[in-house]
Order: sequence, then structure tokens, then C-alpha cells
Amino acid sequence: MILLLHNRYRTTGGEERAVEDLLWLVREHLGEEVRLLTRDSATIGRARAAAGLLGGGLAPAQVADAVRRSGARVVHAHNLHPSLGWRALAAARAAGARTVLHLHNYRLVCAVGTCFTRGADCTRCHGRETLPGVRLNCRGTGAEAAVYGAALALWQRRLLEHADAVIVPSAFALARLRALGAPLQGRAVHVVGHVVREVVERSAAATGTHALVVSRLAAEKGVDTAIAACAAAGLPLVIAGDGPQRAHLQARAQGTRTTFAGHVGADQLARLRAAAGLAIVPSRSAETFGLAAAEAMAAGLPLVASAIGALPELCDPAGLVAPGDAAALALAAAARFGDAQVGEAGRRRALEVASPAAIAPALRAVYDALY
Repeated sequence: MILLLHNRYRTTGGEERAVEDLLWLVREHLGEEVRLLTRDSATIGRARAAAGLLGGGLAPAQVADAVRRSGARVVHAHNLHPSLGWRALAAARAAGARTVLHLHNYRLVCAVGTCFTRGADCTRCHGRETLPGVRLNCRGTGAEAAVYGAALALWQRRLLEHADAVIVPSAFALARLRALGAPLQGRAVHVVGHVVREVVERSAAATGTHALVVSRLAAEKGVDTAIAACAAAGLPLVIAGDGPQRAHLQARAQGTRTTFAGHVGADQLARLRAAAGLAIVPSRSAETFGLAAAEAMAAGLPLVASAIGALPELCDPAGLVAPGDAAALALAAAARFGDAQVGEAGRRRALEVASPAAIAPALRAVYDALY
């Protein structure tokens, strides 16, 4: 029995998807019973969130009770801020479970988790020195920035002390966390990528009618660069996703062949990918994996992506351009649009690094190493 823990974000995104897919993988490919215990930041008031952060978590007895009632042998924890904290891991261990901490982002050190602020990649915070994030007000309000800075400095080491194993989604993520001074020395750290549930049998990119961006509409995702690039290349662009920059991006897209599909469900997203001739992942921030890239490759789409973060671990060099370089992105997009041969190579790469056949044994090895 595996118990997953996750504090959902106020604005949901790729991590929520990754947790759902992991739950499916454990059940369907590891053959283990699995349950999910969630809390939701959208329903926690700011005062209570602050109390959870500064106190190292709220109501840890709930976690211990879930372990005892379910008989969980492993508690696999994802985002623990603000309401679960290190106390959730301590409670799980006290109740008899082994614990795995899955770091989807850089929030051990970085208050926003993305290492992105003021429009650029940022590694100013280091180890317990989180004052740069407070000074830069990375959380958007002075009070929240101060609370996050203090909590990360206070409990960073304690959180890792209660993790029997740590998972990161890429070699780059591990290197960045070490560069940030995260106290991973002496820890059992495993690189396990995100799983993509399905990989198509062949690329259909040759019949594609549009380029596709699947993304949360936030500054670090670089969607404005994709809009400019597709306009320069004369390619129709469909953008699937929503977020705080939607109105700004719609204004930027006036006069271009850009369609905003908004938040879409799995079936509609599959249809958009099936009709696409290219996928674009134009991130400006150091992605820890690149789930949208892996899913596009699994769908047989040629990929053009920013040469940043873990994206070079997925995309071949010919498809990589400098972040924010719309001219280079336009050239690469025009060259790769509808190229089924490139799409087929990406499909094979997705099988190697993100398919259930690749990820299930890696995750099983993490769980088995705990005993």
C-alpha cells in the first residue's frame, strides 16, 4: 500500500498532473494499492497557511491516522507547503511507514519553486540564505515573502531529515538543487522522470495544421515568444492553457493567427495534439523536467524548445533555441513543422525516458531500496 501526500497549489499546473499520473502508474503498473491524501492551498486562508509554514505543518496526526488505517508501507510525498510540512513526514515514519520526498521543483530553497523572478532565471537564494527572495518580494506580498523565506530557512534540513529517499525528475534538477545549496549530501537521491501514460504508434505530424503550445500562461513559460515566432514563420498557433498572463498574451496576439483554447480536458488536448504539426515549449525558466515536451513527443510531434533546464535532456539539439529568441524559434519551427521523421525520433525518445515501461521499474527500485 502506497499513500501519496500532496498539498495542491492555489493555481494548479503540471505537478497536479504528475501526481495523478503517478497514482495511476502505481496502481496499474506496480500492482500496488494506492491512496491520495490531499490538502488544497485554495481553501486555506493566508493566516492558516502562514501558521503551517512557520510551524512545520498542520495536523500531522491526520497523516499518522491515514498510515495506520491504510496500512501504508510507503508515504510518497509531493508538495508539502504550506499545510503538511516536515511534521507530516515525521508522523508517517512514527506510524510505521517509510517516506519518499518527491521534489518537482526548487522549493527547498526557492520560495516560488521556479528559480524565476523579475523576468529571468534566478539563483540568488542559497541554502538557508533566503533573504534575497524576501528582498525581491518573490511571493508577491511582503508578508508572504517573509513567511516563506523564514520557513524555508527554518525547516529545510528538518524536512530532508525525515525523508528516507528523495526523487527528482531529471539530472538537471538534481544539479540545480545542489548548486542552490540544498542539503542533499548523504541522502538517497534518485532521478525518476515523469511518466507519460500513452505513446502513439506512429507520428502523424505530416498532416498537422497548427503549431501547439500547452502551458500555464505565466511569464516564465515564454508563451509570448511562441506567438511572435509563429507570426514570423507564418504558422497558425493554438495555445492550450490558462493563467495570469492570458489577457496580456491575447493583446500581444492581435493580428496573428493565434487561437486561445483555454483550459482543456484530456480528450480535447489529445485532439489538438493529433491535429498539430509541431509542439513548442518556449520556457524562460529552468524546467525540472518538461512534461508538456515529453507528452508532445509521445504524441509523435516534432518539438522545438528552449535550451534551458531539463529540456535538453528530452529534445534533440537541432530543436533547441535560446530562451526568448523569437527569431531563432521561428526558423526552427518553420524547419520542423510537419516533419514526421523528427516526430518519430521524438516518439522513440519518449518511450525510452517517460513511458510506463521506463518509469515503473525505476519507481519500484526506489520503493524496494527502502527495505
